[in-house]
Order: sequence, then C-alpha cells, then structure tokens
Amino acid sequence: MGKPTGFMEHDRQLPEKRPATERIKDFKEIYQPFPEASLCEQAARCMDCGVPTCHAGCPLGNRIPDWNDEVYHGRWEAAFKQLSATNNFSEFTGRLCPAPCEEACVLSINAPAVTIEQIEKTIIEKAFANGWVKPRPPARRTGKTVAVVGSGPSGLACAAQLNTAGHTVTVFERDQRPGGLLRYGIPDFKLEKSVLDRRLAIMRQEGIVFTTGVQVGDQVSGDSLCKDFDAVVLCTGSTRPRDLPIPGRDLPGVHYAMDFLTGQNRVIAGDAKEIAISAAGKNVIVIGGGDTGSDCIGTSHRQGAVSVVNFELLPQPSEERPESQPWPYWPMRLRTSSSHEEGGTRHWNILTKRFIGEKGRVTALETVSVAWTYENGRPVRFAEIPGSEKVWPADLVLLALGFVGPESDTVVAQLDLKLDERGNLSTDAHWMTSKSGVFAAGDARRGQSLVVWAISEGRETARHVDLFLMGKSDLPEKPCCDLPRV
Repeated sequence: MGKPTGFMEHDRQLPEKRPATERIKDFKEIYQPFPEASLCEQAARCMDCGVPTCHAGCPLGNRIPDWNDEVYHGRWEAAFKQLSATNNFSEFTGRLCPAPCEEACVLSINAPAVTIEQIEKTIIEKAFANGWVKPRPPARRTGKTVAVVGSGPSGLACAAQLNTAGHTVTVFERDQRPGGLLRYGIPDFKLEKSVLDRRLAIMRQEGIVFTTGVQVGDQVSGDSLCKDFDAVVLCTGSTRPRDLPIPGRDLPGVHYAMDFLTGQNRVIAGDAKEIAISAAGKNVIVIGGGDTGSDCIGTSHRQGAVSVVNFELLPQPSEERPESQPWPYWPMRLRTSSSHEEGGTRHWNILTKRFIGEKGRVTALETVSVAWTYENGRPVRFAEIPGSEKVWPADLVLLALGFVGPESDTVVAQLDLKLDERGNLSTDAHWMTSKSGVFAAGDARRGQSLVVWAISEGRETARHVDLFLMGKSDLPEKPCCDLPRV
C-alpha cells in the first residue's frame, strides 16, 4: 500500500481535455499531458484492499493494487512488468476501456474511484518512452503453425501469446492494414493509429507474420487453412450490423454507423482520397446510444455537421448506481462521453417509425415517444405514447444499433461450424468450435463486447490452443475472478 492515508488526502483527478472548440477541428487525441507528481498522488489513493474487487471487475484480472504501489514509489519499470504480465496491449485499454475495474473499486462504494485507467495508460507510455517495451521473440520454436483469422484486439492478443509459446503464427486480415476494429472502427481522436502501428512493428519483430488483403473463405478457403496449419483461430469479430427495417430504410442517406466511421479512418490513413459518407453541412441523426453512436457524434462534429441529434429507445439512465446493480457490479447509468460534450442533443424513449425522403434522398424521419414498463428495476416492455409523433429534419441518418454476430456465409459456412442461439460461433469449454483444431475468440465467440474482453478472450484461447498442440502449456491462466452477471 503506497500511502495508507492517500485516499483521504487526495481527490480523484484526471487530465484536462483540450477545449471542445479546438479539438473538433482535428482528429488528434483529446487529453492534455498530466503531471507525473499528480499521477503518483492518484496511485496513492489505492487502498490495497484485503479483497481487491478491482481484480474481479477487470476481464484480464490485472494486478491493479500492485502496479499502483509501484507507481507511488516511483518504480515505473516494475509497474510496467506487473502491468504487462496480464495485458498485452495496455496502450489500447488505457485509452478505450470503459474501466469496469473502477466501478468495482472498493473506494467507489462511497467516493470517486481510483483513476485506474489513466495510471495504466501512463505506465505503458512511460515504458515505451524509456525503451522497456522491446521485441521478445521466443527462445525456441515448437515447429507448430497457427493461423489467426482477424487482426482485431482478440486476434492480436491470441497471436502474441501463441508466438510467446514458440508457435509460428500467421495473422490473416482482409483489409489492407492490420488492426481490425482498432484501425477501422475506432476514431483517431480516441486512438491515434501511430499507437497501433508502434505495437504491430514490435509484433513483426517478434516473428509474427501479417498477411493482409486476404479474405479467408474467399481467396483462401477454410479447408486449405486447416490443411496448411496445425490449428486455426477465428477472431473475425461481430461484424453484422443490426438493421432498422422500417419504411424508407432504402433511401440514400441512411447508413450503418461502421460504414461512416471506417470511411473517415481510411481518409486519415491515406487509404482513400475522399470521405465515402460525409456529415459536412448536414443535419445528422444518430440512432443508438452506445459507444459506436458516440463515435459517430464526435466524427460528425469534426466533419462539420450543421446539427447532431442522438436517439435512444431506452429510458435515460440515472446518474447514480441503480439499486438493482449494486457495487461491485457494472452499473447501467448515464455516461457522457467527450463527443457528447462537444455538442448536439440526446433524446431517450424515442422510437423511429419511418424515414422520409424527397428527390431520392432522406430528408427527415418520424418518431414517437414511448413509455416503459419495469420489472425488477429494469425496462422490459414499451408502449407508444399517442400524440407524441414528431418529424425531425435529417440529411444523414446513422444506424448505431449494435451487431448481431459474425458473418456466417464465408469460412464459417465452408467449415460448417455450429452457431449458438445468439448467432455467435459455438465453442466448447476449451474454446474449440465444432470442428477439431479450429478455435474462436473475441466478439465472434462472445458477441459484441469490450476491447478488454477481446484481449482476455484472445489470451485464454491461445492457452487452449497451446494445450491442444503440445499437451501442456506454460501460458498464464486467467485468474477466476470475474464478477457474475447481474
């Protein structure tokens, strides 16, 4: 425990954001530098609890009190070693994770939680700056080969762990650059791609091969992959967007959110000259209140939208923790992102009824307000409120309604892999699909989830692949510390 009285002496403090009027002019990350002395004070707030429930809140089981203690005492390299023992990519989670560990922090019972995510990000950035993050190829190779399909966070984590075990790993990616969701789905103002490329360079130096521009199931068949490699891991993500099949859905100007976001990312990367779908000069409506919807709002501001409106079907959450989701569970409460702070309006209890068009394009949409019926503190059914119909001007509508599973008409169909009741890849207790030697990890197996869960899935799947290939494994097993679902 760094300082027994730290949590009583220091308030929670985070880095300042660049002013909204300034940051919407570019796609750079939004946070200002944070003094090291202030960060050490934040680490001192960690109470080194007898039962550190932050472990249970973190899908990776990160050793949070341990590296907080090291940071407080200025032992940064030791903190980095503690951090990297459980997380391959702290530079990603330190920027993108919603920090379930902080909601599970004991201090958060009656005070603001420890700034775990910011401390994590600072540790890994200090490690890169001091040259502690180095390529570490395995001392020996096993002679076994593994194909990892998909280079998002689960695929990268799986590949990194399998390479550590000595297997020869090839990562297949259908896009021209590796990174998957991290590269094409996450806006640069949340994750500048130089951060991703820095890590990929290290992975290549460690011996991992990235084969890009190859669609497994098309240019390379699933059967040939199984013949050419000793094991295959499908980390293809949950990429089928949920649609909104209402009148006018086929009007030009109504798009899936991910098509909008990837188009902007490709322009920034230099892979495209023009933005495929632009919000410039338009009235934009984003349907869906999750992270993807928030990313659409921030991107629309930066592209020069005239107005941005956000609809959510569910009721507005409370700013306080609901009674039905007590500490240390993850609470469904109101969260305001940096994109929300930049402008626009948010509306809850809104059901979209139809899209309206003129001259072959969407020009408006019609909504109705709804009232919810609750059971056990949760909304379960809604009814439309008569007389609440409203027409909203809209030149661009973005559907950010989530995802319903992996694409099932490519390698999944070729290998005749079983799906579960939610349309995700079905696996046994060892992360293996219905075909021997073919494994699955991440959103393709778990369903749409968090980056931190994808990394956890990739690590755990790698361990089971190693056991399958070698009969034993020295790869770390994730601690059994997950909180049960509410």
